[in-house]
Amino acid sequence: MKNTMTLKSCLVLFFLMINSVWSQQQFITGKVVDAKTAEPIVFATIRVKGRALGIITNEDGSFRIPLKYKEYGDVIEVSSMGYQNIELAIESLLTKDLNIVRLEPGVLELEESVVVGKRKRRRVLTARQIVKRAIAAIPDNYPTTPFSVLGYYRDYQKKEDEYINLNEAILEVFDSGFNEFDYETTKTSLYDYKKNTDFLRDTLADKPYSYGDVSKIMNNAYLPSYGGNEFVILRIHDAIRNYRTNSFDFVNNMSKGEILRNHSFEKKADTYSNKEYLYTINITKKAPGFSVIGRIYISKNDYAIHKLEYAIYDEREKNNDPWLQQRRIYGKLLFEVMVAYARGEKDKMYLNYISFHNTFKVAKPSKFLLEELAIVPYEGAFVLRFNNPLAYIKPTLREIERKVDNRKWYDFNLNGKKLKFDKILVMDNKTVYLYPRMDAIQLRNMMNTLSKMQQEKQDIGQILRFTVSGLQDLEGNSLNTMEYTDYNQFREFFVQEVKLDPYNLEDKLFMDNTKPIFQDQPLRKPANFADYWMNTPLQKNLN
Repeated sequence: MKNTMTLKSCLVLFFLMINSVWSQQQFITGKVVDAKTAEPIVFATIRVKGRALGIITNEDGSFRIPLKYKEYGDVIEVSSMGYQNIELAIESLLTKDLNIVRLEPGVLELEESVVVGKRKRRRVLTARQIVKRAIAAIPDNYPTTPFSVLGYYRDYQKKEDEYINLNEAILEVFDSGFNEFDYETTKTSLYDYKKNTDFLRDTLADKPYSYGDVSKIMNNAYLPSYGGNEFVILRIHDAIRNYRTNSFDFVNNMSKGEILRNHSFEKKADTYSNKEYLYTINITKKAPGFSVIGRIYISKNDYAIHKLEYAIYDEREKNNDPWLQQRRIYGKLLFEVMVAYARGEKDKMYLNYISFHNTFKVAKPSKFLLEELAIVPYEGAFVLRFNNPLAYIKPTLREIERKVDNRKWYDFNLNGKKLKFDKILVMDNKTVYLYPRMDAIQLRNMMNTLSKMQQEKQDIGQILRFTVSGLQDLEGNSLNTMEYTDYNQFREFFVQEVKLDPYNLEDKLFMDNTKPIFQDQPLRKPANFADYWMNTPLQKNLN
């Protein structure tokens, strides 16, 4: 029996090893870079030709394609705004190594003009006029009939360029069309999701934003939930889809022209996407304490908005980015939105991807703490006990000459009246004795009252209030001062397929928008679920 169990164990282990190897090789991995600079091209489009399926490259230019498409003999089309498109046979890609795909920058030569009529002089539109026309053309350029987009959703954080708390999902969004309000009518089906444990999980960074305390905060910003989960928040920041409602500060309601009133616009050199020529218009704004920098790409043919980039910076905190400083942006990023659309059936524009990125801070507990306040009646003293040795024992000679008193660090009030101290003694570097200045009877009565309250577990804060401040330990840590670590939060959705066929919503299970995506949501995988995949970012050591 023992030998049989050992043999079975070996067979199971062998099977698991084979499965593990297969799972590692089921994707072809690649990276799209600029052929001139070798810099990664972020959010380039990878399409499996003839299958209407694709993905978008990650922040490092990386992508994954299921190995089965190599076996099918398929071809991928690689494109990005401002670059020449290329096609590659998937069978030419390596299965075990990282494939580098190089895109050549495009060359563009166009006149800065628009034909307004036969035999009429050419008239150059201002940047503001172009944006105004683009907003007015949204009802014509975007779908007004029902459709769905199916793709890859993820949210994650970054700390010092490391991915943490990566959550991934495959979902389908059923949109009733741009004539309907997105928030009220759009429904989402969740087909698969996972919390990726291949990347670090950080419980402090993963907790919700706390606006009542300071443990996880967005400095000088507020990210409302709108009663929805992470994906709802992401879609609300698509100002093109939500052009008739408030999307985010300064852009607000595009249909009412608020983006036009709130910003300055400047035309830059034209570019193109998939052989379509585009206006490139910079967006800027200066407001008290804030700066905005953005860019919008608009078709020169029908004024369809292909891409909107928008970032808000907090000028009360300084950045160290030379690129931003050259553009007179000196503050730290609060949040940025990137949303891109692509041509589909009947030349309508359908979502390609949306990325929402904000910064936040997570507090670490103070390293130097006051652990206890004790009442010692027989000493007639308050006793403070700290967790670390204090950085002082007594005032320096210079402090004595300037009449600096240790008592400045201890503020005690009894029934609203400030207490003064005759002397302060520091014992064993961690314990401080404070001796109040009052006559013997008053001192005894006060100590007995406070001691009795402590023994009866009553809150002595009802009559005694105190603060201790200005102290440091021997390592330079300030008392009760939290240290903050900077993080970056990302929520992103990348469309893999657009569906225009009629669908029966009664057959669908929909996500509960009020609950987190990764918490007890209904799942139902479609029959062709294997056609879709999660474009998981590469581990740092694989880049």
